[in-house]
Amino acid sequence: MSRPREHDEKLAEALLDAAEQRIAVDGLDALALRLVAADAGTTTRAVYTLFGAKDGLVGALGMRAMRLLASQVDALPATSDPVADVVEAALVFRRFALEHPALFSVAFHRASAAGWPLFRDAAVDAFATLQRRFEPLADSGLLGDRTVFEAAQQFDALCEGIAWVELRGNLLTPDPQAFWRSAVAALVEGFAATTARGETSVPTARPVADR
Repeated sequence: MSRPREHDEKLAEALLDAAEQRIAVDGLDALALRLVAADAGTTTRAVYTLFGAKDGLVGALGMRAMRLLASQVDALPATSDPVADVVEAALVFRRFALEHPALFSVAFHRASAAGWPLFRDAAVDAFATLQRRFEPLADSGLLGDRTVFEAAQQFDALCEGIAWVELRGNLLTPDPQAFWRSAVAALVEGFAATTARGETSVPTARPVADR
């Protein structure tokens, strides 16, 4: 009879949970592997075995962030109003940022040069999921002179910015959700207006940006 694995997926998830909670309380810079291991009821040996080192753990958190966000956006139903559907995707981003501020920090605000390559592919997949929300706008001629990629990238930049403003404790008036709806609706409705732009060369398959 084979022995159960000491360091398995269940322990990996427990370590990720512990790391996310530690970052939410202490910040990414203060993340200590011995504290994460203690919170998960194990040793730093388990962290090194499962993730390699601190960068590997942070990279796994970035992957968790991207997969969670992509799954929530993908679960949104499509309606006959593509503008409203994109606004709802923004509210999913808001909920993600508020409920998982540590993951937001790792994946968007404080992505490190060492950690980012470890979840780059997950970021590409998440952005592809987001782009699909913009295809009905393109099909209806509501993107003006933008590509689906460009529109999704501008949407992403706006959402990241508003999320960081809100997470810093700034008051969004008249109320936060209405602020998000108004800002994102204005952006998306503005896509339909053709703007004078110079030649651009934008690849169609890459992550939002090298963070």
